Amino acid sequence: MMDILMYLFETYIQSEAELLVDQDELSEELLRAGFHQDDIYKSLEWLEKLAALQETEHIPYVNHSAITSMRIYTANEMLRMDTACRGFLLYLEQIDVLNTDTREMVIDRVMELDTQEFILDDLKWIILMVLFNAPGNEAAYDQVEELLYGAEDGGLH
Repeated sequence: MMDILMYLFETYIQSEAELLVDQDELSEELLRAGFHQDDIYKSLEWLEKLAALQETEHIPYVNHSAITSMRIYTANEMLRMDTACRGFLLYLEQIDVLNTDTREMVIDRVMELDTQEFILDDLKWIILMVLFNAPGNEAAYDQVEELLYGAEDGGLH
C-alpha cells in the first residue's frame, strides 16, 4: 500500500502532473504499473479519507490543549509507530513543522494503513502527503521535503 501511495504522490501530485479524475482510468494505470487491484482500492480509499479530512466543516482534530501538554499514544499506535517514529513526530512539533492538528491527521493516516511493516521513512512520506493536502502548510511541507530528500547529505538532527 505504501508503494502505491508513494507512486501516486511522486507521479501525479508532487510533480504537478494532471491527475486522472476517473478512478477507473487511474486504477488501470496502477495495474499497468504492476500493482495489485486490492492494494489499489485500499490506497485510493486511503487518499479519499485524507482529502475528506480537509473538506469537512467539523474539524476532528482541533484540540485546545495547553502548549505544555504531551501526546500520549495508545497501545495500538505504539505498536504501529516505534520510538523513532514517535520521536520524529515530537521533533517536528518542536520545530513548528507540525501542529497538534496536522500531527493528529498524520497519526490517523498512519493507523489507517493496511501494512504490517511501518518504518520512519514511511512516516516521512505520510507527513508529506498530509502537509501537501492541508492548506496553509506550504512552509512546513518544504521543510519535511528537505528532510526527506536532503537526508542523503547528512543527519536529520
